[in-house]
Amino acid sequence: MADTILKVENLVSTYGPITALKGINLEVKEGEIVSLLGSNGAGKSTLMKSILGMVTIGEGSSIQYNHDGQMVELIGKKSHQIIPLGIAIVPEGRGVFINKSVEENLEVGTFFRKRPAARDKELLDTVYQTFPRLKERRKQLAGTLSGGEQQMLALGRAMMADPRLMMLDEPSMGLAPLMVAEVFNVIKNVREMGITVLLVEQNAKQALKIADRGYVLTTGEVTQTGTGKELLADESLVAAYLGAKK
Repeated sequence: MADTILKVENLVSTYGPITALKGINLEVKEGEIVSLLGSNGAGKSTLMKSILGMVTIGEGSSIQYNHDGQMVELIGKKSHQIIPLGIAIVPEGRGVFINKSVEENLEVGTFFRKRPAARDKELLDTVYQTFPRLKERRKQLAGTLSGGEQQMLALGRAMMADPRLMMLDEPSMGLAPLMVAEVFNVIKNVREMGITVLLVEQNAKQALKIADRGYVLTTGEVTQTGTGKELLADESLVAAYLGAKK
């Protein structure tokens, strides 16, 4: 059996007086793609921010991450302490530096990891093989790229961090259908590179097609869980999140 890479237990997260997550339990095993589904405001992005130490966490909560074979408690750590453990984030809205070149944006992914320069070169070559358009535009300012190209850049920057766990927050948002298909193909390729994926995605049907397992969040609680195939076959879920037709 694969090792657990992330384990969330009884997670309560708050924004001031508002409780956004109400006792979430979730597990991600090494090599999986795990999708988080739910409507706007369900708590999906809050869960990712909680993992990265960006929101207030309630007592009794636990977020453990497998670092070099040891489960490390992330609660109490800051983002700059968590990222170097091997976690990368592709944020909602891409978050590229529009006044920096493509190559400079990719270099940002290396900042928190100390390793030989040869590994940086190897990762950069992998990114350019995955996204040939980024190589063609490597000296171009990120702000001049299309939305789809900026999403490629955000994915490439996360790959440059050489993570064990990559978290993606709505990677297909605002993209044309052909680009959406490309993004999901890249996510599958990322997993084939040995990177575990935690995916928040409004496009539930596409997310479940590539997911090993999924969790459905409703107003801050997990209301359903199962394999990607099981959730796709669930008629109530299809009606709620995927439309009336499969």
